[in-house]
Amino acid sequence: MDASNVTLLAEISTDDEIAECVYKPVAGERPLWDFPDGTLAGREVATYLVSAQTGWRVVPPTVLRDGPFGPGMVQLWIDGDPTVDLLELARSDRPALRRMAVLDAVVNNADRKGGHLIPMPDGHVYGVDHGICFSVAAKLRTLLWRWAGRPLTEEAVETLERLSAELHGDLGVLLEEHLTVTEVRQTRRRVATLLRTGIHPEPSGDWPAVPWPPI
Repeated sequence: MDASNVTLLAEISTDDEIAECVYKPVAGERPLWDFPDGTLAGREVATYLVSAQTGWRVVPPTVLRDGPFGPGMVQLWIDGDPTVDLLELARSDRPALRRMAVLDAVVNNADRKGGHLIPMPDGHVYGVDHGICFSVAAKLRTLLWRWAGRPLTEEAVETLERLSAELHGDLGVLLEEHLTVTEVRQTRRRVATLLRTGIHPEPSGDWPAVPWPPI
């Protein structure tokens, strides 16, 4: 309840299956000075759409739908490995984290904390809590600075090239259902900058580089 939006554990079902999910109703969003009111759920969905396009599976399946407290973000609950130390994980060089760092740069994630990492037994790492992404101002704030200033991997470059094309096509249209035209345009520019420089971004110095608290 002390977060920027109310987060509820819920259950979703079909005729054949029942699963747990995270439900963040728009009605539970706390006003923020730097993001328009009532937009956090849409930003979560937009981040999932970008993640899905990369093929990296960073963000668990996420949709915008109605619920007991009105429309909100609904995301499949993921059971991670509870034995992993999240701060130690955030300092590691897992390929999954490097991909996540690239995604965070694309969506301009202002709050990548250790508690937003969900490590899986197979080495994959999911990322959650993307309500304050896609600002038009440079707000990248993360624990994942390990690769700052280093060249992007060949895989990342190829993925960003595909993403760039999709942002000028169907993906861009989908994102405009959740973001402003300017925010989508700035996302295209961030991808173009990553491709032009060929390196992971470094802290700008104009914004705190690490979120607080880090977990």
